[in-house]
Amino acid sequence: MRAVICGANGAMGKLICGILGDEVVGKVSIDGENGVPKTFDQLGPLQADVVIDFSHHTAAPEVIRYAKLIGAAAVIGTTGHTPEEKALIQAAAEDIPVFYSGNMSLGIAVLCRLAREAAGFFPDADIEIVEVHHNRKVDAPSGTAHMLFEAIHQVRPNAVEHCGRSGEGKRTKDEIGVSSLRMGSVVGIHEVMIHTGTQCLTLKHEAVTRAMLADGAVDAARFMAGKPRGMYNMESLLGNN
Repeated sequence: MRAVICGANGAMGKLICGILGDEVVGKVSIDGENGVPKTFDQLGPLQADVVIDFSHHTAAPEVIRYAKLIGAAAVIGTTGHTPEEKALIQAAAEDIPVFYSGNMSLGIAVLCRLAREAAGFFPDADIEIVEVHHNRKVDAPSGTAHMLFEAIHQVRPNAVEHCGRSGEGKRTKDEIGVSSLRMGSVVGIHEVMIHTGTQCLTLKHEAVTRAMLADGAVDAARFMAGKPRGMYNMESLLGNN
């Protein structure tokens, strides 16, 4: 596999480059440090199978443009995209294979599947999602929290995502609360609490190190090599396992 890494000088980019080694044929990083090109135009067209993006959500248009230019798959692990950027990513799947996920962890993919299944067993239960991250994270709720809501939404089509809770007003029947905490150096904790009134089921995933995301991104990149155009995600990677 031949990969181009966007955000190569960032923490995640460095981890991915370390795993892939000689399979990295090109790098881009907005800081331009270590001789890495700042833009795809500076990098120029390369022969690559996949473009892996772990930079900033605003880079989405350039990542997609470059992937289309060289005929490569795009693996987008960045979070915080605007509705316009998400629409652009979705549209790109008509031309190239696109892997898009709010979290590249296989464990989170399993958590989404378990949350969806559990919510189906308790259709009238109150459900709350709580996510905790380090104090430098800029987007809230996390992309993973949104993923968890969307997973549950599949079995609760009337569910409404309620981000944050303040002021007066009772909890509505269809809402799924999403709460965000930012503190210290927490890599990432996600909990789904399903409360029936007589019992509470809690599903939890805790990231010990960001290396798990790098592993997941590499797994996704290898999975995407040679795939036809279309939209893929961690559920695609899990398959029917």
